Amino acid sequence: MLHRKLDRFRLEQRPVWVYLVDQQRLIERALVVEIEGDLVTLRYDDEDGDERHSWEESVRLASIGAVSTRLASVSRSADADDLPTTGDCPEAERLGRS
Repeated sequence: MLHRKLDRFRLEQRPVWVYLVDQQRLIERALVVEIEGDLVTLRYDDEDGDERHSWEESVRLASIGAVSTRLASVSRSADADDLPTTGDCPEAERLGRS
């Protein structure tokens, strides 16, 4: 099941947060680059002070304790008027109207 989820995230190029149980650490905003057997290759960026590093790391499927992904995001600095609402939906797609 985890293998299929990771493969779907790889195809969609969605960033994932991966918790590695054996290392007790979280990899944030990684892209699943490749899945080969029980090895998963992740690509992610990390900041160390004023330096930015790009990493590509292979981890065993068994060491992955949890995987999560962001479903949606909304800017806190955007005005409420700038956010799409149901009133912006085309008439033909609105629910509850005949």
